[in-house]
Amino acid sequence: MTPTPVRFRPLSRSLLSIALAGCMAVAAPAALAQSTAATIRGQVMVDSAPATEARVTATNTATGLTRSVGVGASGSYTLAGLPPGTYRLQVEAGGQSASQTVTVAVGQTATLDLGVGGLAENATAGEATDMATVQVTAAAVEPRTSEVATYISRKQIESLPQGTRNFLAFADTVPGMLFQQDGNGNTKLRSGGQSANAINIFIDGVGQKSYTLPGGVPGQDTSRGNPFPQSAIGEYKVITSNYKAEYDQISSAAIVAATRSGTNEFEGGFFWDRTGSDWRARTPAEERSGEKVDSKEEQYGVSFGGPLLQDRLHFFAAYEAKEYVTPKTLELGAPSRYDVSAVPPDLLAGLGAANSPFKQDLFFGKLSWSVNDYNLVELSAQVRDEEETIRNDGAFTRDRASNIKNEVARYDLRWQYSGERWLNDLHVTYEDTSWSPQPLIGGNGYVLTVSDLGTPGERSNTQTVVSAGAGSNNQDKGQKGYSIQNDLSFTGWEGHNLKMGVKFKQVDVNATERNFSNPQFYYDIDLSTVQPYRVEFGQGIPGTSQGFTTSDNKQFGIYVQDDWNVNDRLTLNLGVRWDYETTPAYEDHVTPADLAESMRAWPNWQNSDIDIENYISTGNNRDAYQGAWQPRLGFSYDFGADQRHVLFGGAGRSYDRNLFDSLQKEQQTISYAAPYRVNFVDADGVCRNASGCLPWDPAYLQPGGTDALSGLATREYYVINNDLKVPYSDQFSLGFRKAWEFGETVWNSEIAVAHIRSQDGVAIRLANRRPDGSFFPPGAQWGTPWDFDPPFGRLILVDNALETRTNTVLAKMDKPYTNSSGWGVTLAYTYTDAKRNSAEEGAAAFEYPDVTYYGWLPVAPVPRHRLVGTAIWDGPGGITWSGKVVLESMKNRIGTNCLSDRLPGDGDCFIDSYRPDGSVGLFQLDLAAAKVWHPSDDISFRVRADVLNVTDRRNWNAYDDWWGSDGVANANWGTHSDGIQLPTRTFKLSFGIDW
Repeated sequence: MTPTPVRFRPLSRSLLSIALAGCMAVAAPAALAQSTAATIRGQVMVDSAPATEARVTATNTATGLTRSVGVGASGSYTLAGLPPGTYRLQVEAGGQSASQTVTVAVGQTATLDLGVGGLAENATAGEATDMATVQVTAAAVEPRTSEVATYISRKQIESLPQGTRNFLAFADTVPGMLFQQDGNGNTKLRSGGQSANAINIFIDGVGQKSYTLPGGVPGQDTSRGNPFPQSAIGEYKVITSNYKAEYDQISSAAIVAATRSGTNEFEGGFFWDRTGSDWRARTPAEERSGEKVDSKEEQYGVSFGGPLLQDRLHFFAAYEAKEYVTPKTLELGAPSRYDVSAVPPDLLAGLGAANSPFKQDLFFGKLSWSVNDYNLVELSAQVRDEEETIRNDGAFTRDRASNIKNEVARYDLRWQYSGERWLNDLHVTYEDTSWSPQPLIGGNGYVLTVSDLGTPGERSNTQTVVSAGAGSNNQDKGQKGYSIQNDLSFTGWEGHNLKMGVKFKQVDVNATERNFSNPQFYYDIDLSTVQPYRVEFGQGIPGTSQGFTTSDNKQFGIYVQDDWNVNDRLTLNLGVRWDYETTPAYEDHVTPADLAESMRAWPNWQNSDIDIENYISTGNNRDAYQGAWQPRLGFSYDFGADQRHVLFGGAGRSYDRNLFDSLQKEQQTISYAAPYRVNFVDADGVCRNASGCLPWDPAYLQPGGTDALSGLATREYYVINNDLKVPYSDQFSLGFRKAWEFGETVWNSEIAVAHIRSQDGVAIRLANRRPDGSFFPPGAQWGTPWDFDPPFGRLILVDNALETRTNTVLAKMDKPYTNSSGWGVTLAYTYTDAKRNSAEEGAAAFEYPDVTYYGWLPVAPVPRHRLVGTAIWDGPGGITWSGKVVLESMKNRIGTNCLSDRLPGDGDCFIDSYRPDGSVGLFQLDLAAAKVWHPSDDISFRVRADVLNVTDRRNWNAYDDWWGSDGVANANWGTHSDGIQLPTRTFKLSFGIDW
């Protein structure tokens, strides 16, 4: 029998349904999105006529979970809130029955029309007749969605070559996405011109947002660790733009993942994979030194699940561990600006090849209880525990490192109630996260620099030659709290799927920041390597919290949306959400009276661009932002009503949130002074600081020697704008999908254009001004007034100022893997024109009085052209071959150009960009081969070999970005040093047992 075609329709919204949903929400329980649940909908026909009295029952073939609904007046049905998986659909109408099997993916809406009658030649009236069961897989594509989205299947996760078991790495195969691994092995996921902070990951419908630190989700700020055990991820969807109103705290990409559950069969698996220094090619630094640093990457884990009560109660558990020792390249900075022989020998001995160890443990457990056909209760827990020594590539010695502990714990209790025409989904969650970097050693830090030395009062264009000794990083930051969130879906309105939700979250965000507790002494290589010209150190202020800041934040969000199938061609997605968050640490803050008085009294601001009253808080002149209204509109039009030619698009606004790491600086800097700065008379007897210098005394190097300087030193304060807003993005997209048939093989293609503008990102800038109120020296357009601190200390202003503009062309074509064909291919191309109004990557804007001076600079980490291809093939001998290739154009680099004048006669520097020579910035080919043996029906053994970076291409990521100065060009400008993006060519071997 010919399989019944499956059509996929996106959710949609209407203004009328929004109004109705708002009324319903008054009486409904609180709600959050079922962003990972699938929906099956369609029409039931009896003898070619719409059924009027029929019932459709869906039964999960693995767990026995059952959902049942009656059809509407037109024969339509909707089964919502289904965990992703394979379902047997049983339809009963007019005394006849038929069945069909369908597989649906995470967050997917599949349309499946069912029919009974005339199914068997010998059928008689009133006799139950079974249609031949047909397996239809819906995980590869959803043609009638307005989202710009791509699915990542379990097959891809299990088969494609991969150096780390971070499930987010497969998002790299999606147009518009970048999974970035820096030279330290730290990983981040980003989309378009916005940073990794703007993403959000939803696991089983619960957002994993980081509220305190960068990285998008907790634990992803400067970490080689994985956010979740890969063996516990079933599949996920990547939405790069035009997501629906259910998604919150996000302004770039959404990752929507579903975890695995236990089934009616006891099953499990064990894996172990490893690579080491003997299985990888040398780095450039190792080739030059002639020695290879010991390194290893070892990963192992176990997962298992099964029934506690058949068809009712199931469990699943997973444990994964990572043990890494990663090679590092330690080398001098800015070598073209000085005589290398002047660097002290003990510092040179600390350079060269080094390594950085890392250990992570990941746990996940889940209980799923199908109480009856109407109630599903799930309890899940995830724990992440890791420790690592961060040793950076670049101008650092081996002892200049940090030890970091990273801990994440999340617990989720879910209750889903399914009625005849509505579905309620309730989550109660708790989380506790902590990130705490500390210096590897104690004592003093030694920072050797090179500068342009001028007359007294001048030291400019300072660059670091090498940093040694104790680092300045000393922090402990995290978040802890609970949330209640719930979603209500109503399908009783013909052609509509109404969803409404509300979320409340109480979360304590905290930050302990005591940087520079180890004093940092600065030396100038052209003057003296034994007498410093400056010291920076930190000290707690008596009577205060001395560097500890916390805030009892409360979050509230509400949304409504209507997924409206206007007819068999047009689908509309109409929705709106509103979010609100209180941050008492910001709103209730009172600027200390003495500081406020000093700020008002400083005359340098009188003729400047700064109204200092905007940054003085009384405790009553700040409010939580209330304007986060977010309309989200989408459509798709199926020209032939057959899903072969579909036009889609949308527009919407999405608000993110301000990181507490930025907001806490105001309180932190009034309780812990860091850094105090004291300038000394240089070794040649000259004071090169406009605020004056102290004579040097070697006693300052002794423990506690800087304590006596705190009363003489300047300190630094952060003050935040009293009208701080929340960052957001406006997104617009338009695209076209087409299905290509070549015999029995179907290729899916899509091309889309998207424009995304993000605004109101937080930026920090210097409040220092010269006596006449100017920022620059007279007649110049360059020269930060670092030496013109107010008498009470340096002041840093925090404002909404950062913006990005991203235009992208996204094209993809794929032939999904199926068991019947034994092969699959994906191709993804992205053209990106991304710009931002500041120097990449952070929020600091110190070179100019405000960000308007930067103009629009390229977003450096984002290549203009990017092509990613993958392939999976079940070859002869039972060997599965797979491959992945990544090709990127050369990325822009941002730096300070002091070589030529931007304005004639100024003699100024300016922030500039360039692309190093070469058209290809990154090329990496990875291959894998896997073989499985089945000695019995109950157990299998597998072995797999991965070769990463097969060609051993050097993907350079460290360049000399110094253009030169005073008309003298740097001959090495734009040339690379030894730093590369790992890996070198690496062989990895994996073993596994499944039962």
